[in-house]
Amino acid sequence: MQVSYFHAAGDVPDTVGSAQGPDAAVVIDVLRATTTIAWALHNGAEAVQAFADLDDLRTQSSQWPESSRLLLGERGGCTLEGFDLGNSPVAVTPEVVKGKRLFMSTTNGTRALQRVRDVPRLVTLALPNRRAVAERLLAENHQRILVLGSGWEGTYSLEDSLAAGAIAELLVSAGATVANDELQAALSLWQQWQHDPEACLRVASHGQRLMRIGNHDADFSCCAALDQIDVVPTQVEPGVLRAVGV
Repeated sequence: MQVSYFHAAGDVPDTVGSAQGPDAAVVIDVLRATTTIAWALHNGAEAVQAFADLDDLRTQSSQWPESSRLLLGERGGCTLEGFDLGNSPVAVTPEVVKGKRLFMSTTNGTRALQRVRDVPRLVTLALPNRRAVAERLLAENHQRILVLGSGWEGTYSLEDSLAAGAIAELLVSAGATVANDELQAALSLWQQWQHDPEACLRVASHGQRLMRIGNHDADFSCCAALDQIDVVPTQVEPGVLRAVGV
């Protein structure tokens, strides 16, 4: 098993989706899309359907009964006008999301999902479901795993690299090999911050951005909580993620 890491969608090689490409992809957006996706599915959402394009989201969501759908939209850390929710993992409670399909578009995470949607196995990772995702990948015995951070508008993201290092720790300890320097650096980052991941999230540029626009203490705590849930958000059709347990 070889594992590589890329900081943002624009860094992904063109071989993705081809016979020479990875047989599994793991998308990370710690602050906050993949954390929100994991908790929404854990709390009973029927599915999360991810969109890079807002017009596509509006078109497809309009085909669902209003009573069984929720629109989640965020740009620049703020909820989009006319949407039911933004991009907060603490907002997707069972009372709000159970049995509903969530139509979601965010600044960075849904773009990363779009980039690797043709990989045979696509899952999403956050710190709360880190161990569950690692165990799933190991059980399925993938040969080439691509881990993809969402970054911030195409640039490096500290918190996504932290999570890449967190899952790499488990995969490497089970015999996986590190396939590029980006993942080796992510492992070093995790070794530095593993005892206080929330502190890393708060010093990251996107963490600083969230703190400037409001009180997100509950989000930071939720996003930094390690190995809390067993759900593995898994693409079951293009753009549609459903819960799969370990």
